[in-house]
Amino acid sequence: MKWLALHIDSAPAGLPLVCDMLDDCGIEGVVIEDEADFQNFLENNRQYWDYVDEELTEKMRGKSRVTFYLEENDAGFTKLAEVRIALSALKRAHPETGMCHMTMDNVEDADWENNWKQFYKPMEIGERLLVIPEWEKRGKTDRVTLILNPGLTFGTGSHATTRLCLTALERHIRGGEKVLDLGCGSGILSIAALRLGASRAFACDIDEKCVGVAYENAALNDIPREVYTVRAGDLLSDKKLAREFGGEYDIVVANIVADVIIALAPQVRPLLKAGGIFLCSGIIDDRAAEVADALRAAGWEIAEERSSEGWFSYLCLAKEA
Repeated sequence: MKWLALHIDSAPAGLPLVCDMLDDCGIEGVVIEDEADFQNFLENNRQYWDYVDEELTEKMRGKSRVTFYLEENDAGFTKLAEVRIALSALKRAHPETGMCHMTMDNVEDADWENNWKQFYKPMEIGERLLVIPEWEKRGKTDRVTLILNPGLTFGTGSHATTRLCLTALERHIRGGEKVLDLGCGSGILSIAALRLGASRAFACDIDEKCVGVAYENAALNDIPREVYTVRAGDLLSDKKLAREFGGEYDIVVANIVADVIIALAPQVRPLLKAGGIFLCSGIIDDRAAEVADALRAAGWEIAEERSSEGWFSYLCLAKEA
């Protein structure tokens, strides 16, 4: 089956009118691209990001577009004619919509749900780990395997920050450790810790869907819930959650963003046992020095620093009083 991808570019003020017009034509499932909304999202969610791809920023520059799809058949072309007539009427009635230029692309049918999987292949990390996507064939290996289906959450092993954390965990888990994973995403770090020999792991994320994904990934690796607990929430502000997770951790890992790590720096120490490790990553290079200063100011000694592809991780030890 082939599809027609239709794009209507309008003035920003015209986007709601174009959407209403398409709805009146019986077209649902439109995609709206609006630079103003994009910039507003970035400005009001700075705590969740440190880096925005320049190509994405450039792509959104001046963008004010509605996209919809029609099947490339008689019914689709009939509907397209109806939209053209309605669009002409809209422009006459509402000059504020601008030119309302409509363009068309032909799109081959594809397995959209599964095509993204081609980009994830088995990855050797450090000296001991092998991360294997669930859909890949598994051959014999001397490495510790970590089977993963990332779903829609962050954490596949392909991102530099995740690899930095996995490399550090591989070096410092010797068996029997209790691990806390803050901002767990797919659960890759806490599950890797268990596969490497940790005896117990707790994980949390502010995104509720991460709970199900992490538990599914744990099951793929034959990790029972008796040794792995995942919850949704903010451990540092939710007292009930904090009581459930307790303390006396050997390792606390946080692969998040710079602002969150800075906020965590003075609060993590009570969660660790004496001699415990705080491993943090997700730090873009132009904020690495700022995060390092905040960690030291909070009483941490940076024992190991790693970097890859413009990202940094710090392995920290609490300074002796």
